[in-house]
Amino acid sequence: MFGKLFTRIANHVALAAGKPLTFVLCCLIVITWAVTGPIFGFSDTWQLIINTGTTIITFLMVFLIQNTQNRDSVAIQAKLDELVRVGKARNAFIGIEHLPEEEVEQFRERCEAAAKKANKLLAERKTDKSTQPRRPSKTPKSKAKTQA
Repeated sequence: MFGKLFTRIANHVALAAGKPLTFVLCCLIVITWAVTGPIFGFSDTWQLIINTGTTIITFLMVFLIQNTQNRDSVAIQAKLDELVRVGKARNAFIGIEHLPEEEVEQFRERCEAAAKKANKLLAERKTDKSTQPRRPSKTPKSKAKTQA
């Protein structure tokens, strides 16, 4: 129950935080605060207001954004795992995100090496095809006479 409520709130707040209007409103708050500085004599209370407000908002936003990022990552990983499972890729890649960083790096290096090898083979095939002379098309003589 609490998890679903938190997820809904986190989604709405993260979505709202990424909107241009939210950025503009935050800029207006900072400008208003700066303009009121001379009115309040740049007092300690005046400074404390912006410092406290920004600290609280930043503290809360870190957790909300991290929550949405974690869920997005898990969802994307599940989708990728399903594609690997049903496709021609090796199932050994499923779940590698749970391995230590060194082992994940080894998987990445193997993938990069395989991609370079595949690109090299494709380039060689292209070169072979472009250097071979084209063969004339063979049209049967009987058809050639009837077409004339």
